[in-house]
Amino acid sequence: MSEMFKRATPLLETLRTAEDFNGKSRAHTRYQLVGRPRKLGRILIQGSAFVITVDGKNKLQVLPRHSIYIVGGVIKDVYPARQKKVPLEKIDLLYDGAKRGGIVVTPGFINGHAHPPMYLLRSSMTLDKGDIREQVTKMALLESKMRPRDFLIGAVGDFTEEQKNGITTILSHYATFEPIDRAAELTHENVINAISAVSNSHPENTPALVERILKQRKRYYSTPAISIHYLHKASRVELKKIRELVKRYRVLLTMHAAENEEWVQACVEKFGSRTVEALVELGLAGSHTVLSHAVHISDDEVRLIRKHKIGVVHLPTSNKLHKSGEFHYPEFVHAGADRQICLGTDSVISKNSLDLLSEALQTRIMHLDRHRVLYEDLFKMMTSQAAEILKLGRVGRILPGYRADLAFWKLKDRGFLPYNERNPVSLVGNMITHSGRMVRDLMVRGEFIISNRLHNLIDESELLLELQQAHMALRTRLRR
Repeated sequence: MSEMFKRATPLLETLRTAEDFNGKSRAHTRYQLVGRPRKLGRILIQGSAFVITVDGKNKLQVLPRHSIYIVGGVIKDVYPARQKKVPLEKIDLLYDGAKRGGIVVTPGFINGHAHPPMYLLRSSMTLDKGDIREQVTKMALLESKMRPRDFLIGAVGDFTEEQKNGITTILSHYATFEPIDRAAELTHENVINAISAVSNSHPENTPALVERILKQRKRYYSTPAISIHYLHKASRVELKKIRELVKRYRVLLTMHAAENEEWVQACVEKFGSRTVEALVELGLAGSHTVLSHAVHISDDEVRLIRKHKIGVVHLPTSNKLHKSGEFHYPEFVHAGADRQICLGTDSVISKNSLDLLSEALQTRIMHLDRHRVLYEDLFKMMTSQAAEILKLGRVGRILPGYRADLAFWKLKDRGFLPYNERNPVSLVGNMITHSGRMVRDLMVRGEFIISNRLHNLIDESELLLELQQAHMALRTRLRR
């Protein structure tokens, strides 16, 4: 994959050779070096048209003409642009958020459920005949032929697409660990890397394998976590060991849960109770547990989710595509458990684009007949609320002391304009309702990963060629 990096130029090097740009390029960049810094540790986002964030009191704020000062990857200050000036000697890089109509800055979005290596399987279900089960079976056969390099390049493809859609943190649920960790390092994405302790596709995976990774967690770029494909596939002995690992290493545990009624009944047959009830009995119900899908959940189970502070990832597009059923969002509201919900993309075989804005819109549309999900709540599900569910700490808000994971969106865009200037919160509704736009710039941990719509670490043209070659090689192996 070395070709992907030969022409990918870090931002600092690009800016130092700015004299080589033609006049038009210089006029359209928002970046300006201050002096000749050796690194870009102190960054001022000057005069953004709007900063959209959830504040410390959990209220959505749309702040006009604000600046953001970042030091060492952490937000140091957020303030009205006219009220304060940071001395030039304390700035390495100045980003102009006001010119040419201005920039809207949001926290980087947080994806609660993804299968990154499956990016290589895009088109594996397209135009297939037969029902959804037949299509999934064909996809699984193709996936079974994937090799370590396929897992790596697929994850790089996934992470870079998610980054282009403003996502700066991803919970990956998959049966391989090292390729995903390497892809996170190559793209500088924040990744919770949940390795399957019990897997359909990798029967060699065990709790002992997971523990070996957890013991070495400090050496990895990503953050290790534990996953189970389905609860009913694990034995009581395996689940007891997983419970011990969660407690000893204080890590997240994630799993597909109650995605269809068939799996619920399989859980009943094995453990004598429905999914969430079984988790309580097995000692696995707690704030460390994150359930994906959770479609076929009873009202009693919703109350148990609330009581035990279990996190839930809503995946409306995937559920609709795979005919899983409809998530009981109103019941979560009634039980006071709606603040325990975030959003996820699943994989490219379950969604047309790896973005959360369209997932937020799908959530609003899907539940509109029984409950109107407010745009403010949808925004929280992608940012502050997701950070709380995934135990990310000071992430998901644009506030002093929070990590500088930021997405930059062009205001002069059909996704935003026109909006109500007297009530700029309407920008949030526009952003979700007219989603599908990619970021102009993206910052992860205070580093610009995407600048002027170009990835600074990955040569995307080469990446797409490698993805295509790897995909066709995979199809060739399947025919043998």
